[in-house]
Amino acid sequence: MALMRAVAPPSATAAQQALARQASLTKPAGALGRLEAASVWLAAVQGHCPPEPFCHPRLVILAGDHGVARQAGTSAYPTEVTAQMVANFIAGGAAANVLARQFGVTVRVVDVSVDAPEDYLDGRAPDVVRRRIRRGSGSIDREDAMTLAECREALALGRAIADEEIEAGADVLIAGDMGIGNTTVAATLVSLITGASPDEVTGRGTGVDDATWARKHRAVALAVERGRDSRDDPEALLATVGSPDIAVTAGLLARAAERGMPAILDGVVSCSAGLVAERIAPGSSAWWAAGHLSTEPASAAALAHLGLEPLVRLDLRLGEGTGALLALPMLAAAANTLGEMATFDSAGVSDRAH
Repeated sequence: MALMRAVAPPSATAAQQALARQASLTKPAGALGRLEAASVWLAAVQGHCPPEPFCHPRLVILAGDHGVARQAGTSAYPTEVTAQMVANFIAGGAAANVLARQFGVTVRVVDVSVDAPEDYLDGRAPDVVRRRIRRGSGSIDREDAMTLAECREALALGRAIADEEIEAGADVLIAGDMGIGNTTVAATLVSLITGASPDEVTGRGTGVDDATWARKHRAVALAVERGRDSRDDPEALLATVGSPDIAVTAGLLARAAERGMPAILDGVVSCSAGLVAERIAPGSSAWWAAGHLSTEPASAAALAHLGLEPLVRLDLRLGEGTGALLALPMLAAAANTLGEMATFDSAGVSDRAH
């Protein structure tokens, strides 16, 4: 496939200004820990120092089912839960909805590949299903997830969604996920791209028992073997052992970076999409913050490969964008401390240790 052009990096000038201002604030150097690095990232992606807290964050929840959950029995929950949760998002009853309301985030839900009839929402929110790529996806331990044409359609949809949200005024994007079996797919992608073994990336997802974990591990191992020949071609990799919803996420993340729009990664699903997006549009990861560290082991492997440090560590494993949402207050604190703290000179405080 032809890669998108390499992504221009965030502003090095603004980053240097943020570093210099951090050194002048009334505190010991490094005393604010991760807030300091976050403030430098914010200045760089916003292009000015001091940066500002995000005012118009947008959460896009991308929903899809995965044949590996139904065929290989890799999840603690039946695949019907995905469609039920889409309805729950629309009604505002999920954890992501609660946190979004708390932090002033608007939410959009897109049915990318839910394995349910197109009328399962009974006419509610018709835009949710309008751009579905396909119903479900192939069981990646034994068959392709989708066709190459469907993969390209999914990537294009992700890019289109990013454009739409940016044009609507978003100043940061969060890609949430919903789909039974999605951590099996994510673990497979992370293994193939980072070189980590199936043992190292297979986690317990929604909290599976030992027997289910063993089935999940076997499915990941089989899928990794199936995908080896495609690992250097992002489109072929997604079509073979990915999924439509993760392809949409990859397209969204790549396009946002190309347009200079920051994004916050959530858990292992968006991190796996980020690995693919970085291959599609090299340099994209400089525009992303890692919201949190999921308990899924593939999450740590993906973030290490991307060179990203998680903003919060709360042992979350829900998905939906919840970890990224919880990082928003930290990013606001990073912006405000850099912008509003007094400097040694302005406060008349000595900057020398005695």
